[in-house]
Amino acid sequence: MDSQTAVAPHTAQDSSMTGRLKPDSLGVLGIVFFVLSAQAPLTGIAGAVPIAILIGNGAGVPAAYLAVGVVILLFSIGFVAMSRHVVDAGAFYTYIGKGLGRPTGSGSAGVALFAYCAIQAAMYGLYGATVSGLVEHYTDTHVAWWVWALVTMVIVQILGAVGIEMGAKVLAVFVLAEFSILTVFSLVTFFKGGGPEGLNVADSFSPHAALQGAPGVALMFAVASMFGFESTAIYGEEAREPKKTVPRATYLSLAVITGFFAFTSWMLVSAHGASQVTAEAGKAVESGDAASFVFAPIGAQFGAWTDDVLPVLLATSLFAGILAFHNSANRYLFSLGREGLLPHGLTTVNRRHSPWAAGAVQTVIAVAMVMPFAVLGKDPVLTLFSWFSGIAVLGIMLLYFLTSVSVVVYFRRSRVDSRPWNTLIAPILGALGIAGSIWLILDNFTTLIGGDRTTAVWLELSVPAVLVLGLVTARLTRHNSRAAG
Repeated sequence: MDSQTAVAPHTAQDSSMTGRLKPDSLGVLGIVFFVLSAQAPLTGIAGAVPIAILIGNGAGVPAAYLAVGVVILLFSIGFVAMSRHVVDAGAFYTYIGKGLGRPTGSGSAGVALFAYCAIQAAMYGLYGATVSGLVEHYTDTHVAWWVWALVTMVIVQILGAVGIEMGAKVLAVFVLAEFSILTVFSLVTFFKGGGPEGLNVADSFSPHAALQGAPGVALMFAVASMFGFESTAIYGEEAREPKKTVPRATYLSLAVITGFFAFTSWMLVSAHGASQVTAEAGKAVESGDAASFVFAPIGAQFGAWTDDVLPVLLATSLFAGILAFHNSANRYLFSLGREGLLPHGLTTVNRRHSPWAAGAVQTVIAVAMVMPFAVLGKDPVLTLFSWFSGIAVLGIMLLYFLTSVSVVVYFRRSRVDSRPWNTLIAPILGALGIAGSIWLILDNFTTLIGGDRTTAVWLELSVPAVLVLGLVTARLTRHNSRAAG
């Protein structure tokens, strides 16, 4: 029996219910807001673009976003085809299990949970440092970064338990604010004809521009910026008409993310000038304030008031991403509990049909991942943020690859959809593109984490280790899984 049909009956009057998330609570735009907030757009632009330009392919960075967008689009075609036949809060692991078997699916579930928790922990590091800096700047009071991280964990847990509609409303405010200021800046720059050297399309999008320098590094940052778009399927059980809502939300999210990052990075290149952009990015990074590469041209365009607004928006951008990944991870825990792979208590939901038990466990995991860095006195940005970001990117790309292979196998077996482009050609092309991306990530992993080779190897090995652990767990819990199914 499919997991989506294995739902225990309950009554609306129960104070504590299990087995079912609240149906019909999210439309296309609600899901899109969760996805876009996971991108933390201002974080992606202010944090990644300057470094990608400096050590990647310079003015050709916008082309990297387009290239990754095409690869992920090919992946999403098969992903969407599968979503029409499988609706489950487990998404990745359910999809992979349908094609490659329950043990492989269970192993991938561990990787997905690990990746979502890792990226959330990474964001707590940058968030804590950002908020600590803001408070000290405005009040001359120093409060350690980890204190702000712990306080925010409590707030995120409460918002997650209150209900997914409330979470969507909170995220909508933050996402609209950061998207608006970056989009307006980009449009104004574009219609003014660019910066000191004009728009210079060829300097950013020609084959020569795309392949100059170290294009693999730029692709790697572009992949990180796409992280989270696949979470559209996680909310399928709570969506209105999921067979329509999930595909629409997936394609809309991907189009917006690709267009936003490609266009905004292009306008930043233009604002600085293609011939000077790498040097300007270097100055910003060396100063210890990489975000100034982005904030300076925005301030020049709109005035000094942005100097106060943008750092605050960076903090809210990170908060929105943290909340979005909390929602993604707790739904994985919920689904794993329902499948019998983890304790059944994780399926407990409250009166609002929110998975509060899974959310509480996810918060405990966040504390366990973040606090060792605080206890050991590690830099929250150079270690916590960079290390766990690298792990998350590697893990999510492995899941993309396994899902693409599973889509091909599933539709060849079931024959429920015989469209060759959607179920065979596009997934294969996507798998090839993803495999190339994984190779580039591994080849540039030491650069990605900003650490040494030994640390990089240990971090790389953590992803297959989690996959193997998931496979072993699936073998040991076969009886529970059969009982749940």
